Parts: sequence; structure tokens; C-alpha cells
Amino acid sequence: MNKRLLIATAIVLTLFIGCHVASKAKTLTGYVNPFNGTTTLWDSIDLGYKPSPVPEFRHINNPARAWGAECYPGATLPHGMVQATPVTLFGSGSGYQYEDTVIFAFFHSSKGQWGLGHVPVLPFTGKITAGNYYSGYNHENESAKAGYYQVYLERYGVNAEMTATARCAYHKFTYRSGDDKKLLLNLSRMNSARAGRVKWTFKLEDENTFSGSQNDIYFYALTNHKIESADSVANDTDKITVINFADGKNPLELKIGFSFVSVEKAKKNVETEMKNKSFAQVVEEADQTWEALLSKIQITGGTEKEKTTFYSCLYRALQWPALRSDADGEFTDPNGKVVNKGFHYYAANNIWDAGRNKTVLMGMLEPEVTNDVINSDIERAKSTGFLSRGFHGDFNLPFITGMYLRGLRGFDVDSAYHYMLRNATVAGEGRNGREYLDEYIKRGWIAENYVKNPTVMTEKDEAKAAVSKTLEYAYSDYAVALLAKELDDMDNYRLMMQRSYNYKNAFDPSTGFMRGMWENGEWVTPFDPGYPYYVFMYREANGWQMTFFVPQDPEGLINLYPGKEAFEQKLDSLFTVPFGGYEGDNFTGWFGQYCAGNQPSQGIAYMYCFVDKQEKCQEKLDILMNKYYNMGKEGLAYAGMDDDGGLSAWYVLNAIGLYPFSPADPDYIITVPIFDKVVFNMNNIPFTIRKVNKGRKISNIAYDGKEIKGYFISHDELKKGKELMITTE
Repeated sequence: MNKRLLIATAIVLTLFIGCHVASKAKTLTGYVNPFNGTTTLWDSIDLGYKPSPVPEFRHINNPARAWGAECYPGATLPHGMVQATPVTLFGSGSGYQYEDTVIFAFFHSSKGQWGLGHVPVLPFTGKITAGNYYSGYNHENESAKAGYYQVYLERYGVNAEMTATARCAYHKFTYRSGDDKKLLLNLSRMNSARAGRVKWTFKLEDENTFSGSQNDIYFYALTNHKIESADSVANDTDKITVINFADGKNPLELKIGFSFVSVEKAKKNVETEMKNKSFAQVVEEADQTWEALLSKIQITGGTEKEKTTFYSCLYRALQWPALRSDADGEFTDPNGKVVNKGFHYYAANNIWDAGRNKTVLMGMLEPEVTNDVINSDIERAKSTGFLSRGFHGDFNLPFITGMYLRGLRGFDVDSAYHYMLRNATVAGEGRNGREYLDEYIKRGWIAENYVKNPTVMTEKDEAKAAVSKTLEYAYSDYAVALLAKELDDMDNYRLMMQRSYNYKNAFDPSTGFMRGMWENGEWVTPFDPGYPYYVFMYREANGWQMTFFVPQDPEGLINLYPGKEAFEQKLDSLFTVPFGGYEGDNFTGWFGQYCAGNQPSQGIAYMYCFVDKQEKCQEKLDILMNKYYNMGKEGLAYAGMDDDGGLSAWYVLNAIGLYPFSPADPDYIITVPIFDKVVFNMNNIPFTIRKVNKGRKISNIAYDGKEIKGYFISHDELKKGKELMITTE
């Protein structure tokens, strides 16, 4: 079969699969574009700064790049252990960058940050060297949909297709007629340039199976072709295993199971999930799985572009955290012991990024998964003594409180509360426990280190991000207080509620900003609220953004100003004062001083509702939804890193008109949806959101025919399954 005929055949097969799905009266998966979020921002207007000729703060392996959303286009299921996806650049966020022109391999794990990238494989023919085995490809011969990915490898004339179950990948490699069939495994490489030395094993089990491990994961693979031999090619950095197959009918199919316990468990996973299934069957089942989940939110109205953005974001938001337990429930606990605790074990959330909205969306749509995510957090806490706080702040506490107050009861709340109190009261070490907790408890604020020349990339420990920590700890204390009250622990309720007002200690009335203080209590000088420090005073934020992070007490924040009008003017200025054009990691997509590409800005616009200016809030939300998604020349870029679905979830929630202003509280601020009608199936109870008229200013809100005063609705009300009617003018 010549190259042109093979490409045509591949495209026909791909279109057949796509049409088979699309024939079901436009399924919701038909709106999913897995390439959303895979491109990078290049234009200085989109970035918010003019990239320097020799940038200091850019992509790890490619200094010509700023950050993109760092999403991957490959095949996966909701919260799947496996992500079968191409790698175009080792050391990039997800391993894939849309602008790249070559493919090195196909990973089996990815999430948009530098870890993972397990077991890279690549079909090939002919001879390769360890330094030269990648293949060119073209986006015209590349496609993806929910649970499926395909690309034509130009160098080898191989059409590569892949799909996935929860713990397994299924590859289908179609070679040119007469070409020898080979497969490489680059077990010496993972995605992260900072992962250090990779440990791996490889074993031929029999003529149709092979197995092995790479760092903490094990794999077991079944092929439909006889394995003739296995050898290796190597250089100073890569040692590649080459598997040679006997000639056989096209295509070469590879079913590969994974486990974080053992090779034997990986084998059982592949036997349980796909051993007797065809490739087309697994593709169809993946589509059905995603369709069932996406169907929990059904929308009417809006443009085709808005529907595509909506379901692509919903698809992206529900991929992480990923499974780490096997089909039989066993997993390796943090102490290295294989256990079965009766729940599905999941990897940790990037909780600082996801805890502001994604975890709430997950809890609304997937309560069983969310219960087990919390169970997994508790299990890890049994080893460390603390709940994971992520890389900054302590956002697991609002997550757990918010889920319990929303009615989730599938986790041990007493154990969760025990560790929440430890996080809030006991000093830890390293990533366990809160940093600088002793001084926070003693003074009610954290002092900043003196740094002579702080920059956007001042290193951690050189500076403390003291203002961000003070504000974030105060909010997490509030979350502990809410749960303490629910559990009738009134002494700790009063203590933690008092500490929740510590945000006031960081407020400088002379400037109207949250501002750092030196050890002696004097304000940090010089002070520029528009400078986006990476870790000096603020974590990945500036003074404008962090000044408004008080979700536990917005009225109290407003009262720090001379009046509502003064506060409104301050809020206006955040969106109108031009950004200074500083270049730094995670600072892209500027709207005045609002950074659309990073999480600290996400809750700010809603503050307008507390000064009776909802229409200004909606104006800002509409600009953000319309301008800061589908960016770049391809229309596929986000304003910044998606971070486990944090930016995706923000879009989904605002598009339907509900947002968890304070995720620890079991209620939502109401905004104007994009769509005319939304049916949201929450734990098998559907409620409806209906927009009346085309305006963006709310004139009336009613639920079940009864007028709502203000802009909030409780989770318990939504669980009644009635209609929320938002009338606009």
C-alpha cells in the first residue's frame, strides 16, 4: 500500500468512527475538541508583555515559548489512570505542543504538568538511532475526539490510533504493506526534565506479551503479532528497547494495562477491562462513558462555538485527579504497603489551582468520585500527619468542608476534621503542614523576608509569599470553623472564626492594598502593587489581585474602605489600570491588572455584586469568556495553564450562571448564563436554569416561582430539582 493510499484509508477510517458517533443526532461528545488548550500564546497582546529576545522565564526545554494551557489531545476516560497521548517535546507541560512538527512517542500518563509521561512507545520501521527516532506529522492527518486519538507518522508510513479504558491503553498501528513492524519503548525517558534518574525494567513474557516497570508504575502488554526478538539502541541519555515482530496482517494491535501495584495487577487490569474487546468496541465504550458524564449538563441555545467551548472545557475539567487503584480495588499506600480500603484511590488534586472551582464542579457532578478523592486525601494524611495543601496555601480544607456541607457523606468526616485541625494548628516540615504557621498563629500575619532585588522569579525560601499565605490561611481557617460548627465543636469554631479575620492584618489603609510587612511590622518598601511577584509577598499574583481575596468576608473587606463607592472605584481600577508588561512564569492573559491565565484573579469580578453593581460583574465575566478562551491564531489557546481543569471549570460554571464564590460555603453566586436553558443533573436530581430575555443585567431571580433576594442560591435548594429563572434586561 503506497503512502497516499494509506493516508486516504486512515482518514476514511477516522471519519467512519467520527460519523458513527455523530450519527446519533449530534451527541455531546461531538462538541468536544481535545485540541483545545494544546497551543501556546505567542502574540504580545495576548501575553500581556513583549517577549524578550533571550527570555529568562519561559518553557523548560524551549525558551522560545511562554506557557500555554499545557493540555494534551490524547485518549483517556474521566479520571482514568491512563492517558494515551503523543509527546512532541520531552519536558513540556503535557508532552504535547500543537506548534511542534515531530512526535517522539506516545505517553501513557499526562495531566499538563511536568511529571508523569510513563512508558513512551512508538511504532516504526527500518532502522533508528537513540538520538534520531522521531517522526514528522501534519495536523491535516491528525484527529482526536473524546477517548480517541489518531495521527499519521510520516517518517514511517504508520497510521497510529489509540483509545483507553480506565487503566489500559489500546493502540492500533497500521503499517504500509510489506514494511517490517517494530515498536520502540523509551523506558529511560519520562516527561519531566526534572524527574532525575528513571528506573525501569523490561521482560519478554512469551511470544505475544511483554511487561516491565518505570519508576512507580508497572505495565503488561498483549500484542496480536508474534514477537521475534527484542534488542536495544542507546546513547548517553537514552536507552531504547526495540521489539521486532514477525510479519503478519495489518494492523499491529497493542493492549497494555497499567498498575501502581505490580505487573501481575497490570495483567489483571488488561484482562478485566479489554482483553476480549476489539479496538472499535473500546472506542465506542469510551465515547459512551464520556457521553454519560457530559450529559449531566444539557444546554439549549448559544452558538456552535460556545457549545464546543463549553463541552470541551467540561471534558477537560473532569480528567483529573486520576485513578491509582486497580480494578480489584488494591493500591499502594504512601508507606509502600499494598492495601484495599474499599474505595477507589486517586492521585492528589493540584488543590491550589483546582480548589477554587473545579473540585466543586466535580462534587456536583460526581459525588462518588469526590468522596473517594477525599478518602484518598485522608489515607495520605495517615502517613504524613497532614492533609495535602498543594504547593501553596491550604485549599484542601475548604474543599472538604464544602463537600460535607453539600451533603457528601461517603468519607470519614471525623478523620478529615482531625487532620484539618492539625493543618491549622500544628507546624509541619517541608510540604507537610502549613509553612510559617507558628508566626501566623502568634501574630495573625506572616512577615516577609528582606530581599534586596525581588523579581518575578525570586526563589521560594528566599521570599515567603507572606501576604498570600496570610490571606489563604485565613480563608482555610474559616473553612475549619464552618465544619467545627457543623460537628458541634464550638471552642474550635470560635477560635478559627476569629482567625479567619486575620486578612485585616495585611491591609494597608494608606494604599488600599494588601501589603507585605517586614519582621518589625513596617510595611514593605518600595511597594508596587502592579508588579507580579512569583513568591515575594504574593504567590503568582500581585497586590491588585490578592487585595480582593477575602471570600469568607466580602462585606468586611468593603468596610476597610471609606465606603462602597470607594471600593467600587478600586475594583474598577483593577480592570482599567494597564498592566506594566512584565514577563514572568504563569502571568499571561492580562485584563488590566486581572490575570485571566492564573487562578488568584478568578473570584474578583463577583465582588461587584456586593456593592449592587451586578451588571459590572457580568460585563467582566462576558469579556473573560469571550476573549480569553479560544485564543491564538488557531483559536485553541487558553489565557494560561489549565492546571487540572481550573480554567476549564471556571468557564463551565460561568457559562451556566452558577459560581462557588466561596467553595467552603454550600451556595453559589448567580450570574447570567450564556445559554437559554440549562438542565443540570446533580446526583440524579435535575434542576433547570432558564434565562429570560437577552440582556446581561439581572432584573429578577426566582427559584420554584419564589423571588430570591440577592444573588445567592444554596446547594440544598438546587437539590430540590426546581427551576431557577434569571430574568434580564
